[in-house]
Amino acid sequence: MSMRKWTISLTFMGLGGLGAMLFTERGRKLIRSGAERLGATRGRLAAWNGPAQEELGQIQQAVKEIEQSLGTQTAR
Repeated sequence: MSMRKWTISLTFMGLGGLGAMLFTERGRKLIRSGAERLGATRGRLAAWNGPAQEELGQIQQAVKEIEQSLGTQTAR
């Protein structure tokens, strides 16, 4: 069986699964539950973003210092 036939079959299976999720009460409950959890997590992710950006800045500075001490220049 060619790859194209597999792709079409998998696409229809995926769409069928989405349809089952949207058109059944249990599926809608799962989607609602997932959306609520995502909403609750958003605040924690936002709080984590600031320290992560600071850490990334420190790592970039350390890499620049190593680059200067080795006397190399990176392509930009």
